[in-house]
Amino acid sequence: MQMKNTIIDTLVMDFLAVSQQAAVASYPWIGRGNKMEADEAGTGAMRKRMNLIDMCGVVVIGEGEMDEAPMLYINEKLGTGKGPLVDIAVDPVEGTTLMAKGQENSLSVLAVATSGSLLHAPDMYMKKIAVGPKAKGCINIDLPLTENIKSVANALEKDIKELTIMIQDRPRHEELINEVIKSGAKVRLFSDVDITGAIATAIDDLNVDMLVGTGGAPEGVIAATALKCLGGDFQARLLPQNEEEMKRCISMGITHPEKALKIDEIVKTDDCFFVATGITDGMLLRGVQKNATGAMLTHSLVIVGGEIKNSQFIDANFF
Repeated sequence: MQMKNTIIDTLVMDFLAVSQQAAVASYPWIGRGNKMEADEAGTGAMRKRMNLIDMCGVVVIGEGEMDEAPMLYINEKLGTGKGPLVDIAVDPVEGTTLMAKGQENSLSVLAVATSGSLLHAPDMYMKKIAVGPKAKGCINIDLPLTENIKSVANALEKDIKELTIMIQDRPRHEELINEVIKSGAKVRLFSDVDITGAIATAIDDLNVDMLVGTGGAPEGVIAATALKCLGGDFQARLLPQNEEEMKRCISMGITHPEKALKIDEIVKTDDCFFVATGITDGMLLRGVQKNATGAMLTHSLVIVGGEIKNSQFIDANFF
């Protein structure tokens, strides 16, 4: 049996429970303006559930170093110590500001792959470009955005004016936004959580053709994992801002931080999967809800080997 089947058959449902419990633990903090408490609640629930899983797991994308506990820290070992060896990328509360303000699109997300397969991305900026399966192989992060827009339009058999490009609404993206508009394509701005925008490029009903911009490197690895499973494409380049960040890259095994990275260099295996559970309502998922009996309703997304599975569970006894 191949390791892919071992991971899928053994771990997917366990990790679905992990993201569900993190989302439910964060639920009481929606709209309460306290990002730290929400993050700690989600992290605690995620760590507790993962330590029950029969696996030898290592966090390669986390929320800091060991001395920053209770966050799930880089190189933290999780699981019972029995079972598959896996890399884990986590964000217990992606979109903490959104969640704290009671706004849409906050998620609990994670990605899992065979050991040694995920890029150990430091917490710094990353330039990104993402597309769905129909445009796979048609992007090049080294080319101007306008050239990529033309290439994607050709691959999708669309007129450029029909394309929708998602870009995070930040001052640093003003030139990108202007370039999209000048090309004739449409801009769709969002405030936070570029993982959602990247995945949206691979889901026809969401009418997103490309995501571009600069965001967090850890989120880039998680998004790349989802797109790898969906047959999409993702390219990136780390953007260290100073000498300290350059040294950080090198210490994590990235000897050429300026190098353009293709999806197969970010996620080096097909033996991987992505799981997300909505905390608040959003583009991909509905948020956690409590019904009249006090039971918690969660809405989750599991992406494995090109399949998208939406899961809804009602459970009054999560803990």
